[in-house]
Formats: sequence, C-alpha cells, structure tokens
Amino acid sequence: MHSTTKLLFAITLSLSTITAQATLPTELDGTPMPSLAPMLEQSMPAVVNISTSMNVQVQQNPLMNDPVFRRFFNIPNQPQQQQKNSLGSGVIIDKDQGYVLTNNHVIDKADKITVTLRDGRQLNAKLLGTDPEADVAVIQIAADNLTALKVANSNQLRVGDFVVAIGNPFGLGQTVTSGIISALGRSGLGIEGYEDFIQTDASINPGNSGGALVNLRGEFVGMNTAILAPNGGNVGIGFAIPSNMAIQLMESLVQHGEVRRGLLGVSTQDLTPELIKAFNLKGQYGAVVSRIDSGSPAEKAGIEPGDIILAVNGQEIRNGTSQIRTQIGLLQIGDSVNLEIMRGDERKTVTATIGKPKRPQISGDKLHPTLNGAILGATTKEQVEGVLIEKVEANSKLWKTGLRAGDIIVNANRYRIKNLDELKQVVNPQAPLLINLQRGGEGFFVVLQ
Repeated sequence: MHSTTKLLFAITLSLSTITAQATLPTELDGTPMPSLAPMLEQSMPAVVNISTSMNVQVQQNPLMNDPVFRRFFNIPNQPQQQQKNSLGSGVIIDKDQGYVLTNNHVIDKADKITVTLRDGRQLNAKLLGTDPEADVAVIQIAADNLTALKVANSNQLRVGDFVVAIGNPFGLGQTVTSGIISALGRSGLGIEGYEDFIQTDASINPGNSGGALVNLRGEFVGMNTAILAPNGGNVGIGFAIPSNMAIQLMESLVQHGEVRRGLLGVSTQDLTPELIKAFNLKGQYGAVVSRIDSGSPAEKAGIEPGDIILAVNGQEIRNGTSQIRTQIGLLQIGDSVNLEIMRGDERKTVTATIGKPKRPQISGDKLHPTLNGAILGATTKEQVEGVLIEKVEANSKLWKTGLRAGDIIVNANRYRIKNLDELKQVVNPQAPLLINLQRGGEGFFVVLQ
C-alpha cells in the first residue's frame, strides 16, 4: 500500500472513534498519527458537570392529612416533600466572570445547583437567567483558574464538518463522541419554542444536555440539547443549539435576566406547490404573509398580506414560518430587522423596528362573574408574581368592594397563582371566589360572591 494511502486510512480510523486510538501505533512511516487528544486536553476542562436538587411536593391521599385517620390505622407521619436530583452538563464561556452556559431543562426549578469541574472542585452556582422557549440558561460560579472555550462563528459551519460532543452522560464523568454535521438550520421539530438546530451524528446521550459541540480546533460551535430516539436509543440524530444563537441569548440573560423578545406583528404560512403556482413564484423558498396586526411595526414598515418574505437580515428563509419565527424571536425590543420581500414581480427590502409585545389581557367576567368590571393582565418582572388588576370600572361592584387598579391577585381559593392560566384553573364560576390581594407592601383577603 502506498504510504499516502496508508496515512489517509489512518486518519479515517482516528476520526471515526476516539476510543480506538489507544490500540493504534503512534507513528506510521515516521509520521505522527493524527489524534484528537491534544485538542481535547485543552477543551475538556471547560465542560463541567451540573447536578441539581429540588424539593417536590409529595402527592398524598387527602385522608393522610387527617390525624385521626392516621392514628386509627397507626400510620406514621410521612414527609410532605421529597428531594429530586438530576444531572447535566455545562460549558464555561467566560472564565473571568465565571459564566456557564447550559440548557434550561438541566436546571429548571432547581433549589440548588452544584458545578463540578474536571479537576474535582465542586462549586455552588448562581442562576443568572433562563429562556425556557429556547432551552438556554446561564449560571455563574466563583473560582480561580477556570478554562473557557473559544467561541466559533456557527454561521461558517458546513454540512460534513467534523465535530466532537463533550458531556457528562449518566454522571460517569466526561465522555467524548465524534461525528460530522449532518444538517444545519433544523426547525419545526417541536422540541423547543425557537429552533435553529445543528444536526449531528455524534452521540448525544442522557446527561450530555448543556455540553459542548466543538470543531477540530476545540472551538465552541454549539450546545448539545436533544436526541431523536424513537426507540429509546441513539440512532445518530442529535441536535445542538448553534453557538451564535446561544451566545446572543446568553448576553441578554446576563444583562437582563431574561430574553426581551419583541413584536413584529406579522403572521406567515409555508409555501405549498399550490401557493407557489398562485403567486407565480420562480423559487420555492420563503413564506407568504397571511396577516398583519393593526398598528404593528410590520404595518408601519409597509408590509402587506400576500408579500413573500425571502430573507430576514440577509438569511434566506429555507424553512418557512418556523425559521422566520426563530429569526424574529432572537431580536429584542428596539432592534431593526431587514426583510427582503417579493411583491408581485417586484423584489424589495423593507426595514422594521421590533416593538413591545402585547401583554396578555382578559376581561374579568370571562373568568368569574364577580370579576365583572375588571381587566386582568400579567405582572411585570419588577412586581410579585400573580395576576395584575389593570383596570376597575368606577362604581362597579368590584370598585365598591375595594378593588383598585394595580392590585395583584397572588392567591385564589387558597391556591398560590402566578399567572392568568393558573388563575383559570382554580376558579369555579359557580362558587364564591376567595382572593388574596397584594397592594404595595400590604396584603388582604377578599371574598367575592
């Protein structure tokens, strides 16, 4: 076999599996064998193990709360709560500030977050912010001599690029798997609210969530997030959030504690063969505008129903409505967005400014007849969690009862509520309504009947 052919054969073996390297010779015809080990030695200290614990309420039969019943049947007192633990991974992005990027589902509802470094140090982490819709979270640790991954531009990735997934599956310690990028811009999977996934055949096992997907230079190109496993095992289809998207969300979470998504005010639908023919389109990509919200940034920018959105900020729309939703969802209030549209035979670019999203509101009588005359809405981040009474009609029964605009319903029928959906679940329109209101620094109960 020619020496060049031998070298290419050795490279293929080296990239296909890391674990097999131990059995290969270190040199071939005097040339060092290629290995991922040097890159991994630099990258792996930046990937951490994340363990969480949370106290969950134990569901019990109501009879168990009766001391007479327990005493009669000699049933000992049982704990009302039990501790639940979970494991995941994270990536150190900023070693000076101690910022660690991970998935929201790794730390969701955790009471305590512990980060274990590769050198064995265990650190308590502080939660800086989460974005459940994109499944991204940022935590912070305080320690010296941290290692951070260099971030690569995920827009430069190509299908066929070699990548390596680093994580902590099953809590066994750091594990490395290799593969290639199988596809880019995957969306419409229903895994997250905002999807623009990198698809890879590198194994992403349980516990790898939040870990790093790196290129062969050891640069962060994506955050391991999910695996498509119809039968419960790895079938070579894993998904990672692109580094550009993850870092953009991280910056917003660090600055604001949340992602302040705005409103464009446009609804679109995917192009079908029938629509392509009806609109006399030459290409088969983009999405058609089906509705414009009155007074929205889209209306002010001159966008009309029937326009075909071809690109958002220079990125062609190849995945229709889901891609547009993700592109717009990454923008924040006040950001400008350039939309390339086709209107008839004319191709043009329009610019819109992302506006504030409409806050959910509901007329009180739609929840309970005694709330007639009130407009209910969501509280802001600066307020306590609950349902905000935005308006009370003067001289209404509620007004005479003492309710005022600005009051916050924090408890209904003895259930703690945090939003309108939770209030809907505990309200019985056929029965009196007991609510606990917060007004400034005071709280009081009111019975509405």
